[in-house]
Amino acid sequence: RNDSVAITGLAEPEQVRALFLTDGVLPLLRVKPHIGRTFTRQDDRAGSPETVILTHGYWQRRFGGDPTVLGRRLIIDSKARQVIGVLPQRFHLLDSRAEVVLPLQFDRAKAFIGGFSSRAVARLKPGVSLQQANADEARMISLLTSKFPPAPGLTNKMVEDARLGPLVRPFKQDAVGDIGRVLWVLMGTVCMVLLVACANVANLLLIRAEGRQHELSIRAALGAGWRQIAGELLSESVTIAISGGLLGLALAYACIRVLRAVAPAHLPRLDEITIDPAVLLFTIAVSLLAGILFGLIPVFKYARPHLGTSLRESGRSLSEGRERHRARGILVVAQVALALVLLISSGLMIRTAQAMKSVQPGFERPQEVLTLRVTLPSSQVPDDMKVLRIHHAILQKLQGVAGVESASMMNSVTMDGYSNNDPIFAEDHTYAENTIPPVRRFRFVAPGSFQTLGTPLIAGRDFTWSDIYEGRPYVMVSQNLAKELWGSAAGAIGKRVHENPKAPWREVIGVSGDQYDDGVDEKPTATVLLPFLIKNFWGEPIIAQRNAAFAIRSPRTGSASFLNEVRQAVWAAMPDAPIAEVHTLQEFYERSMARTQFTLVMLTIAAGMALLLGVIGIYGVIGYSVSQRRREIGIRMALGAASREVTTLFVRHVLQLAVIGLGCGVIVAFLLTRWMSSLLFGVSPLDPLTYASVCLLLAAAALLAGYIPARRAATVDPTEALRAE
Repeated sequence: RNDSVAITGLAEPEQVRALFLTDGVLPLLRVKPHIGRTFTRQDDRAGSPETVILTHGYWQRRFGGDPTVLGRRLIIDSKARQVIGVLPQRFHLLDSRAEVVLPLQFDRAKAFIGGFSSRAVARLKPGVSLQQANADEARMISLLTSKFPPAPGLTNKMVEDARLGPLVRPFKQDAVGDIGRVLWVLMGTVCMVLLVACANVANLLLIRAEGRQHELSIRAALGAGWRQIAGELLSESVTIAISGGLLGLALAYACIRVLRAVAPAHLPRLDEITIDPAVLLFTIAVSLLAGILFGLIPVFKYARPHLGTSLRESGRSLSEGRERHRARGILVVAQVALALVLLISSGLMIRTAQAMKSVQPGFERPQEVLTLRVTLPSSQVPDDMKVLRIHHAILQKLQGVAGVESASMMNSVTMDGYSNNDPIFAEDHTYAENTIPPVRRFRFVAPGSFQTLGTPLIAGRDFTWSDIYEGRPYVMVSQNLAKELWGSAAGAIGKRVHENPKAPWREVIGVSGDQYDDGVDEKPTATVLLPFLIKNFWGEPIIAQRNAAFAIRSPRTGSASFLNEVRQAVWAAMPDAPIAEVHTLQEFYERSMARTQFTLVMLTIAAGMALLLGVIGIYGVIGYSVSQRRREIGIRMALGAASREVTTLFVRHVLQLAVIGLGCGVIVAFLLTRWMSSLLFGVSPLDPLTYASVCLLLAAAALLAGYIPARRAATVDPTEALRAE
């Protein structure tokens, strides 16, 4: 499980993320320490000597990679712990951003059914399927529910009726998370760009081979075999592909830093993206495949058996025959279709980003709100009431910093990734016997939290400090939860709720605006807002929030001087208090949209490349067609054809290719954009506005690309054209 701990005694105190593991996790994952050792069964036992393992990043940052750190003692949450090892540099466990790893000491006497804050990891035996593992876990659950008591406030019957079930899934699913779909979409995008590039190069090679047709026919007539000619054409295309692949590697090496800059922070193992031997081999293989792919088209057309017969059949004609330019037309259609698919995908992501930005997230001017965390562990401050007084003193010091408009504290700021979830029972609702209602988000707040964040108060009132210190049984709820349970925000005032049947009833005194804790692309979280210090909660007489998140609103947010004054204010109330996770609310807001922005940037770049390649392809084909038909153009103009008629002749051909390509592209987009549905928000994968806009854009680009060489055709001098022929 993940948590945060305070480390003191190392110059400036700090609060860092900690990962708690049992002794078997690292050996199971086959992780060997960089130096030192990992945990043993002895480390997991309560009362054993306190130990800690450092992550490689923290070891480098705080100790400069000093190997003599082994055996050194760190003060962690007021306990002296001995450093026994350092993890390897490439070790990352799921989404953990831990700096230190601590032994998870399991006290069987205090275990109960209902604590779901930890995750288990296991390695399947050879031949064992996930279905078999889930069946085994289901049997274990029934045994555990009979051997361990339920959580405080719950009954055995409620636990049984909750029908706890197994959830064994591949480790990769958690390691990659929802970014997996993004990566697959980007992989498909790259493949499409590659196909567009292949079609473009194939067209150029086709034009070049057509220009060499007479030469190839003569060589065939003199005894050169078609296999020899085909091999020569293929070797040319493969050489071009390999050269392009090597150039692409150089560009990729330079672009990795750009990728790291625009990618979301939670993209797994982003810092490990590099050009390694596997990437080199993959690039060479793809380059070879691409070279063969676009090289086969001129081979099939101009290196076929009986090539010598074309020498006798060759001759001049007034215009190109259908057979000659059909292959080039098909390639242009393919480029237009693929470019359309990528442009539509990019357009859908643009619409998604617009829809997300139009959502009111439940706070205002997030760039002005500074957030930070201060934790007071029980080993340092055992009394909960004293914890509240210290946090309140820190808050008062922060409110006195120059330029601060308001400040407050809570256990979690919206979108910061922290969450508490529990069921909630409403007094005026009927529940079946021993059933557990849906869990809701729980947030513990101090007075002024909504004012600081800019969250509207819809009905009722906020907490007061008298409510907090006197432990009055009050709660607030979010607007969506009020509507769900009582039909309106006003209807919630005066109602009573509690977290379990044995807990005291708590009166609803206020309704806040909804907040999008899980991101603006998710539904606003139905939230129960509890006082920062609460009494008789889940069997505990009094609970104060030891890990407090402070929110400070000021126009000075973002300046180094303001941050320094904030730190000094915290230390004035609590000397040596570790200050952690200093962020602005704007950072949390941007992080919630990072996946969409990353996908948008990547798709836009790919779509732009595909559009450019498609335009170049159309320009090249029409330009070559004009050069090959100069004699025909000269005759037409000599017989009285106007310049506009000549231009229209070629523009009509471009329009035909574009319409066919757009039609094919729309069909392909209909089929493929459905796979993007999980990445979209506020827009359908079949959004007609996006499709229409992109079709018009691509049609205009195609017509412009074809019009330039077509206009040049209209300037041909008939006398010069006929004399040249």
